[in-house]
Amino acid sequence: MASEPSDKSRTVALTLAALLGPFGAHRFYAGRTESAVLMACTLGGLGVWWLYDVIVVGFGQFRDEHDRVISDWEPKPGERENALPEGVLDELHALRSEVAELAERVDFAERLLASRAPDEVRRIEPS
Repeated sequence: MASEPSDKSRTVALTLAALLGPFGAHRFYAGRTESAVLMACTLGGLGVWWLYDVIVVGFGQFRDEHDRVISDWEPKPGERENALPEGVLDELHALRSEVAELAERVDFAERLLASRAPDEVRRIEPS
């Protein structure tokens, strides 16, 4: 048995179990795909398996794919395993700056065009 709690949210698991439990949505969320497929095929064991899972998830005893208990309603954000590399974050910041500058230029051009008098606007007539 694993001693640390799962990084999955008990709130999400219970919501999925209550709403989409007969289709095994909470088991897909927990990473238990084999039993989730079986649960979906039997419609939650004709409701019995689904009701059992709702109770187990509600009491905080449901386990994820790594046999860790999904007990925390909202898991504490720890060290991010999927954190982006520093170079990607730098590129993202540079891209945001460029987009903000382009938005300012478009806004300026729109204000400049809107300030022109209608008689100054050249109309092109088909020949």
